Amino acid sequence: MTALQTLSPAPDSILHDVFGYDRFRGEQGAIVDHVVAGGDALVLMPTGGGKSLCYQIPAIARQRAGHGVAIVVSPLIALMHDQVGALHEAGVEAQFLNSTLSGEAANAVEKQMLRGEITLVYAAPERVTTPRFLAQLDSMYERGKLSMFAIDEAHCVSQWGHDFRPEYRALTVLHERYPGVPRIALTATADAITREDIVERLQLQEARQFVSSFDRPNIRYTIVEKKEATTQLLRLLERDHEGEAGIVYCQSRKRVEDIAQMLAREGIRALPYHAGLDAQVRQANQDTFLREEGVVMVATIAFGMGIDKPDVRFVAHLDMPKNIEGYYQETGRAGRDGLPAVAWMAYGLQDVVNQRRMIDESPAGEDFKQVMRGKLDALLALAEATDCRRVRLLGYFGEASGPCGNCDNCLSPPEVWDGTDAARKLLSTIYRVQQLSGISFGAGHIMDILRGKKTEKVAQFGHERLSTFGIGSEFSEAQLRGVLRQLIATGALAVDAQAFNTLQLTDGSRAVLKGEMQVQLRESVSAAAGGGGRQRSRGAKSAPPAVAAGLTQDGQSRFDALKAWRAEVARAHNLPAYVIFHDATLAAIAALMPQTLNELRGVSGIGEKKLAAYGEEVLRVVGAS
Repeated sequence: MTALQTLSPAPDSILHDVFGYDRFRGEQGAIVDHVVAGGDALVLMPTGGGKSLCYQIPAIARQRAGHGVAIVVSPLIALMHDQVGALHEAGVEAQFLNSTLSGEAANAVEKQMLRGEITLVYAAPERVTTPRFLAQLDSMYERGKLSMFAIDEAHCVSQWGHDFRPEYRALTVLHERYPGVPRIALTATADAITREDIVERLQLQEARQFVSSFDRPNIRYTIVEKKEATTQLLRLLERDHEGEAGIVYCQSRKRVEDIAQMLAREGIRALPYHAGLDAQVRQANQDTFLREEGVVMVATIAFGMGIDKPDVRFVAHLDMPKNIEGYYQETGRAGRDGLPAVAWMAYGLQDVVNQRRMIDESPAGEDFKQVMRGKLDALLALAEATDCRRVRLLGYFGEASGPCGNCDNCLSPPEVWDGTDAARKLLSTIYRVQQLSGISFGAGHIMDILRGKKTEKVAQFGHERLSTFGIGSEFSEAQLRGVLRQLIATGALAVDAQAFNTLQLTDGSRAVLKGEMQVQLRESVSAAAGGGGRQRSRGAKSAPPAVAAGLTQDGQSRFDALKAWRAEVARAHNLPAYVIFHDATLAAIAALMPQTLNELRGVSGIGEKKLAAYGEEVLRVVGAS
C-alpha cells in the first residue's frame, strides 16, 4: 500500500493532495460528492471542463473507503495510455487492458484487478462486455470489490450522436448485472435528442443529470465563405498561428494528404491522420502531435476523440461537418488550457450539396434521415447567421446567452441583403430550363443563364431564349451561390447526385416561388481569411505562450528552462509534456521563484507525488536559470 492510499478519502483532500488543486470548478464538487455517495450521474461538460476528475476522484475515494476497483469504459487506446500515465504521475494505481498488451501483461493486470490492487482499470466497450471480462466483474461484485463504472464519451451510445459506436449499446448489461454499483456517464456534446437516447440506452432514468454551460468563452468562432480554401487556410496560419499547434479537419483522406503536403511545402510542420494510413504511421503522427510543440495535424474526423493536448491554438475546418455536435466537439479541442484560441471554418455550396447527398443516399430509414437533415440545417443556419455565432451555438444545446463580443459577427457585423427575389428568379430559371430542354442542369449553368452569360453551353441548348435569361445580372455569382446554399439546406431545392449534381425543384420550391418564404442572407465578402486576432508577419519570431505573457524577462527565462527540463522528463517517461506539468503550472513556478519544497507545494497542479518526484529538480532548474 502506497503512502497516498493511506490518506483521507475526502474528495477535497484528494483534489489537493493527489492533483494539486485547491478547489473544484463549477459542478465538479457536486458531481464527485454524488458519485462517492453511490449515486448514478449523467455529466455533460464542455471539453476542457475537467470531466476526468469527476470520475477519477470518486474512484480514489471509494477505493480508500474499501469499495474496490473502478472500471472506466474508454473508446481509444491512445487516450487510455495517456490518462493512465497521468494517474501514475499523480501517484494513483491505474492500468489499462487493450490490444497493446501482451497476453502475459494482460493476465498480470487482470490478477491485480481481481485482488483489488488497482484504483482504476481502463478498457474498451468491446472488452468490457466479453464473457471473460464479465465473469471477472462477477467475481469482484460478489466480493464487494467493484467500486463504480465510468462510461466516457457516452454520446457514442446514441444513434443520434455524431460518433455512434454500436458496441456501446451492449453496456446496458452493467446496470442489469451489477445493481447498486454507481455509474457515471460523461460527454462533452449532446443535444436534447442525444441526451434522451443516452439515458434510455444506458438505463440512466434514475441518474442525476449535471449539465454545465457549453460556453467556451476563450474560443473565437469565425466562419468564412469558401474561396480558394487552401489559400485561405495558409494565410490564416501564416498571419495568426505561426509556430503554434493546431488541427485542420478535411472530409476525405486524399484531401487530408494533399493539405498536409501543401503545408509542409510552405514550411509548416504538418502531419496527416486518417483511417487509411498504416496503423503505426497513424500512431506515430498522433504521438508527435501530442508530445511536440507547434505541430499541425491535418485529419479526418477519425482524429480527435479524447485528445487532451491543452495548447491547441486553432481548429480549422476546410469542409463543413455533418452537424453542430460534430462541429462543437471538434472545435472544442482548441484552447483546453483556457487561453485564447480560434475555431475557423470555410464552407461553400459544394459542402451543402455533399452533406445533403450523403444523408439522402444513406441506407438509413426516413425518420433517421429527417433528423440528420434537421441537424445539417441547424449547422448551415449557424454558418449563414448574421447575429452572434455563440448565441446560435449555445441555443442549439438549449442554453440562453447574449452576444459574446468574441466571434466574427460580433467583431465585424456583416451586411445583410434580401435574397428572396434572387431565389425566385433561380427557381423560375430551373423550371423553365426543364420545360424547354426536358433535362436538368447544374448550379453553374443555371447561374450563367440568370446572369445573362452567353456561354457555349447556353448557346448549344438555346437557353438564351428563356424569359429569365439575364434577369439576374445584378447578382454576383457569390450572392447566387449563397442563395442556392440556403435553398438546398431548407429543402426548397434538391440536388440529384445520380445525374451529375443537377438541380431539381421540390415541393418546398412552391412557397419561395409564391413569395411566402423570405430568404435573408449575409453579404458575400472577399476576405481571403477570417481568423481575426493578432497579426504577425511571416518569419517573425513567435510570441511567448499567452500563459507566460505576464512574466518578466527573467521569469520568461525560468519558464523556458522549466519547459526544456519538462520535455526531457516527458521523453524519458514516453508521455506528453503536459502530463508532467501544464504550462500554467510552469509559469506559476517561474513567477514565484520558490526556494523550498514547502513554497513549491502551494503551486496549482503540484500534488504530493509530483512534489516528491520532481520538487528538488524543479528547485534546481529555477535556481540555475
